[in-house]
Amino acid sequence: MLVSSQWQQQTNIMTMGWHMVMAFTPSLLGCVIDAENHSHAMVRNSGECVINIPSATLVDQVVGIGNCSGSEVDKFKAFELTPGKAKEVSAPLIEECYASFECRLHDDTMIERYNLFIFEVVKAHVAPSADEEESLHYRGMGEFMLSGKSIDRTELFKPSMLV
Repeated sequence: MLVSSQWQQQTNIMTMGWHMVMAFTPSLLGCVIDAENHSHAMVRNSGECVINIPSATLVDQVVGIGNCSGSEVDKFKAFELTPGKAKEVSAPLIEECYASFECRLHDDTMIERYNLFIFEVVKAHVAPSADEEESLHYRGMGEFMLSGKSIDRTELFKPSMLV
């Protein structure tokens, strides 16, 4: 995932490998943003960010973004990405990503100890082409995998479990 942020007229993008869904209602995401990362202070100070999901076609930009610091590089310009206007937060969307989740900081109690930010998704954007995109998943040690074939088992779930 790519996390875009904005604080005091400065924008940044970071590559994020550690994230998790924590709740569905409200929609909560847990994300680790190391204190040494330039985005850490920007997100903590603003209390918001956008979590963007890149397709496989952006793999080289994803790696490049992770290999440099936003304190030295304007990553939107350097990686030829387009900042988009969010509806609920100040941080920009990344137009080239097929999904973007505008987030506000929901719980900051684990930031100091674990660098764990818990965000509430306040607005979601998904491109019509999302079903056709191959999502990119980092496996570690420089390896990625692409999303594979979907298996639908909706009929086996209790309706209450499909929220």
